[in-house]
Amino acid sequence: MRKIPASMFSRLCDGVTLTGRVAEDVPTFLRYHGCPKTARHSAQVAAEARRVAEYVGENVVQAEMAGWLHDCSALFPTLERANIARQWNIPVLPEEERLPMIIHQKLSRTLASEVFGVDDVLVLDAVECHTTLKANPTRLDKVVFVADKIAWDQDGIAPYYQKLAAALEQSLDHAVLVYLKYLWDRRHTLKVFHPWAREAYMQMSL
Repeated sequence: MRKIPASMFSRLCDGVTLTGRVAEDVPTFLRYHGCPKTARHSAQVAAEARRVAEYVGENVVQAEMAGWLHDCSALFPTLERANIARQWNIPVLPEEERLPMIIHQKLSRTLASEVFGVDDVLVLDAVECHTTLKANPTRLDKVVFVADKIAWDQDGIAPYYQKLAAALEQSLDHAVLVYLKYLWDRRHTLKVFHPWAREAYMQMSL
């Protein structure tokens, strides 16, 4: 596979001083690139991921780190994301062509590695599937997925929130399945139903 030039990522950091501490660097990076709302959302997801991880007995440090990083690619305009992904040798699915917003989870994984220096594969994997989940997810994947859904980035309270919060009291898997079923029940009205989400739902609903 063709190696991505380091300069492609270093340009994104021109004018930004990174400390090597993700909890400081991600919001600094996002605010510098004009994404203060995403910086606030990332802080909320990081805090929620830590809370959920502690509640279910997962690694809180990894969960919080993935929460900070999950939307770090928000600086890229939605309509440019498929082209950027291809430049970075990231496979783009047909569903992602139709809804390029969703590619941000893959772009965030690459930025987490190339810009923020994260080499923990579990953290990178959780970042990459935080929106859709995927088949055979790790517990960390599930923690970050649930945290992102709890820390909803829209106005008001998420329509699935009460069910998800109640399900989390039973188990992490119950909480995951609440949101996946929420998508499944609306699959015919969604612009796309991402195949990763479909595979996760089919597997976890058995």
